[in-house]
Amino acid sequence: MQQPLPPHYRKAKPLAALLKVYKGLNTLNSVVIIMPEIYDPKKTIKIENVVASTAIGATLDLPKITLQLDGADYNKERFPGVVYRTKEPKTAALIFGSGKIVCTGAKSIDDVHNGLKKVFSELKSMGVEVMDNPEIIVQNIVASADLGAVLNLNAIAIGLGLENIEYEPEQFPGLVYRIAEPKVVMLLFGSGKLVVTGGKKPADADAAVDKIVEELDGLGLL
Repeated sequence: MQQPLPPHYRKAKPLAALLKVYKGLNTLNSVVIIMPEIYDPKKTIKIENVVASTAIGATLDLPKITLQLDGADYNKERFPGVVYRTKEPKTAALIFGSGKIVCTGAKSIDDVHNGLKKVFSELKSMGVEVMDNPEIIVQNIVASADLGAVLNLNAIAIGLGLENIEYEPEQFPGLVYRIAEPKVVMLLFGSGKLVVTGGKKPADADAAVDKIVEELDGLGLL
């Protein structure tokens, strides 16, 4: 009896559609079999946002910064910092009077560093004494992925253990799963889409996806 395909083959194209027979020029009746490609959720991982912080080592006059920094937005009644957006790369810098700066909206760690370099350069051009090589600390990486299968969130909530799960479909359509290693929070949706937040490096998203695939496979829920 033919054994059933494992769960991760569900998204693979039918074997018959991928089976091609070639008659080699030098070998008669030679057969080449193209095996179906295994669906890999890690290939769908996409970084949606990187949040990082830094400090320039100097206090700032925010009203003055706003006047000199083209495109800056400052309304202290709504937000205590100056919002300055860079175009290449596309990021937003939140600049505070203490000299602390938060960068958000970046799609990679390189974008964070390049965006903040532009902010440092703009501040220096205004006469602000920016310390040499301010330390940039990644606070959060938000990534998305697709498991490639419809999920039964009720069964997953029970299978993964209610102590690690928050699932209240009346309030939020996703299941919240807190992982200890890597220390991240995963949002699972019935469509198979997921969001990983709380990571400090891109590899955390890879490890989290590997972990959820292994656990759901082991429970027969993927």
